[in-house]
Amino acid sequence: MSKKIKPVTPGLRFRIAPSFDDITSTSPEKSLLKSLKKSGGRNSSGKMTVRNIGGGHKRKMRLIDFKRIKDDIEASVKSIEYDPNRSANIALISYVDGEKSYIIAPNGLKVGNKVISGNSSPIEVGNCLSLESIPLGTIIHNVELFPMKGAAMARSAGSYIQLVAKEGKYATLKLPSGEMRLVLLTCRATIGAVSNSDHMNTRLGKAGRNRWLGKRPRVRAVAMNPVDHPMGGGEGKASGGHPRSRNGLYSKGLKTRKKNKYSDKLIVKKRK
Repeated sequence: MSKKIKPVTPGLRFRIAPSFDDITSTSPEKSLLKSLKKSGGRNSSGKMTVRNIGGGHKRKMRLIDFKRIKDDIEASVKSIEYDPNRSANIALISYVDGEKSYIIAPNGLKVGNKVISGNSSPIEVGNCLSLESIPLGTIIHNVELFPMKGAAMARSAGSYIQLVAKEGKYATLKLPSGEMRLVLLTCRATIGAVSNSDHMNTRLGKAGRNRWLGKRPRVRAVAMNPVDHPMGGGEGKASGGHPRSRNGLYSKGLKTRKKNKYSDKLIVKKRK
């Protein structure tokens, strides 16, 4: 749940903050942390190659297990934690042999719950199985595109995929975008929807909070000069012409998907 904050300062007047009700621990597992270097949008020679990036709070990377290949070994959920590098919450799990790892926390997973991976696992929230072992109509997340490569689809807060059909060696999935896609039945997925579905309702409330996230101000194209952008210039508040990028590519309606992409034959129905 999100919470509206009492408007005691101008920055809090429009702020809608995440409630963090599900978070049970504020200190991460040190053995699963890695340092995270920031580029500030600069390349190896120090030249800015990506604009509007820089500053922000220092972060550590949490090492997430997207493969879940430790089969038939039960693990218990030790804590639900916040991860600054993603919109979803993460869960710290501890296997019976003592090994610990982080997974994306699905909706409804609580401390003390048991999770397990492998094709003989029960169809319960947090368990990881191959698509061939999951019943039709099941809500899943963390779906692989290639077997044993690790989860690639439905990893952000509140997202989920529905298993619609199975035919031959492929499963048909309905993605969050509305796209219907074929994926090999040997690919793995985790049962349930991703946690923190209220993430979409958060409002930062002030510019400074964006700076804490490492985002610098972005100048609108129509406010620039003609030398800086195709949409710049003009007397007064001129419209700027057809919306396009800094290097002239149309930004509304231009198809940018590669022709003859490998996955074209796997897409049953395109996204809306």
